[in-house]
Amino acid sequence: MLTHLPPEQKLPKSPTGIDGLDEITEGGLPKGRPTLVCGGPGCGKTLLAMEFLIRGAIEYNEPGVFVAFEETPEELAQNVASIGFDLPALVAEGKILIDYIHLDPTEFEESGSYDLSGLFIRLEQAIHRIRARRVALDTVEVLFSGLQNAAILRAELRRLFRWLKEKEVTAVITAERNETGLTRYGLEEYVSDCVILLEHLRTNQIATRRLQVIKYRGSRHGTNAYPFIIGDTGVNVIPITSVGLDYSASAERISSGIPALDDMLGGGLYRGSTVLLSGAAGTGKTTISAGFLEAACRRGEKGLFFSFEESPAQIVRNMQSVGLKLEPWLEKETLRILANRPPIDGLEAHLNFIIRQTLAFQPDCVVLDPISGFLFNTQETEVKGLIIRLIDFMKARGITLLMTSLTRVLQQVDHTEAAISSLADSWIVVRNLETIGERTRGIYIVKSRGMAHSNEVREFRLTSEGVALQEMYLGPEGVLSGAARRARMAQDQAEEQARQLEIARLQETLESKGKILKHRLAVMQAEFEAEKAEILGQIARLEQKQNKPHKLTIPVDEDRPG
Repeated sequence: MLTHLPPEQKLPKSPTGIDGLDEITEGGLPKGRPTLVCGGPGCGKTLLAMEFLIRGAIEYNEPGVFVAFEETPEELAQNVASIGFDLPALVAEGKILIDYIHLDPTEFEESGSYDLSGLFIRLEQAIHRIRARRVALDTVEVLFSGLQNAAILRAELRRLFRWLKEKEVTAVITAERNETGLTRYGLEEYVSDCVILLEHLRTNQIATRRLQVIKYRGSRHGTNAYPFIIGDTGVNVIPITSVGLDYSASAERISSGIPALDDMLGGGLYRGSTVLLSGAAGTGKTTISAGFLEAACRRGEKGLFFSFEESPAQIVRNMQSVGLKLEPWLEKETLRILANRPPIDGLEAHLNFIIRQTLAFQPDCVVLDPISGFLFNTQETEVKGLIIRLIDFMKARGITLLMTSLTRVLQQVDHTEAAISSLADSWIVVRNLETIGERTRGIYIVKSRGMAHSNEVREFRLTSEGVALQEMYLGPEGVLSGAARRARMAQDQAEEQARQLEIARLQETLESKGKILKHRLAVMQAEFEAEKAEILGQIARLEQKQNKPHKLTIPVDEDRPG
């Protein structure tokens, strides 16, 4: 029977405070145990170890000791100043102690036994001095660079890790990666409770960094190689957010900026949803996107526009031609337009830029125009991972996200290059329509989750007053647009006029025949009345004769005597 350990029996962890790393490790590094951070030169080992100490001291009140074998305190201070930390101030406050130990391999002479007792004494004094809870050693190879005896080396490595555990400090130990293994000596990764691999890769002349938790004793952890950057605020790891699919879904509808399109969507877009707008060049994707943000500003909300092809000034100028005046919203700081070329910094740097700007501005609606720009010199699977991270980030904060995707001329219109259409809640396609030597624009909805949407293909025009959708016009040839639509409408209008004239003619004929019939009926009625009077007179006379009494008359014979 499987049972779950109560929280107090699970492995204690020390949060690093490093964005994304605590998420991957599900809480931080193993508390009171050593963690190995390995990688090649320039991958960020020292900065990660230093940031672990600094954030522990600032955010969690856990002082830390940094033992440096290669860089001086002054060099370390300059390095961490580039990511926004004042190391000398923390040292002065007693929150961080830096112990620089200079070891020159050329000065080593191996004789007798070799041990790290001197280091342990020195490190123990530093821990007690500031009551440190965290320790960083950078880098471990320097300690053994003069040793040739592999048995002694391995014994002292085990002793070092065991000593750190006995002191119950959370330690980060950096190590250079070997060509054939994770570390130069091949033992550090086995005696460490947690192993983190940093890589600095170069693909198609674009440098990227990756972080992977190789092992973590007693704890679950993310096992993928996650992109990370070293920015103005330190190390930033970009995992697929742990929020995953566990976010709220709003039933509130917001306008797309086009009333007719809102009707096609059954009342508008769901707040906090993700919208994909795809189409070929020149189909109006940027205009529709700008109208979406302008509508948000009119509602009193904030909009953030990330442009990857046009400058902010160019977007503002172009939108004036379709009646979208963005300057007032920019002046009121309810709208912000940021432009950058995705390939310049690599995907993880660009994703961090988007996330940082979004967190700083706190918008209600965000536009990415176009996401297909990320595909330059980049694997499609990596782009899809970036889009997943962005969508989860936006959904977790209830931000409505509209992404445009450029479709190539010969590419199927219902196809997206990064295959991210399945991730979008609503998918709208704009396309060019060619009829009778004329190109027009059409728009239709491929899908829209959770709403009864139209399946019509509507023609739309970019006018001086914005985007105007035309009513669907269906002819014998199908849905018509542009000149074909106007020609068919004119033909149908002419036919309708002819029908109306014919109806009027027939109505006049019917009225004329009615008048003739009425006249004939009047004449017949008059004749009938005359004949009726005559007949009634005859009847009356006959009845008069019938009712008159008869008298008996005796003729008188004049010759007969009286």
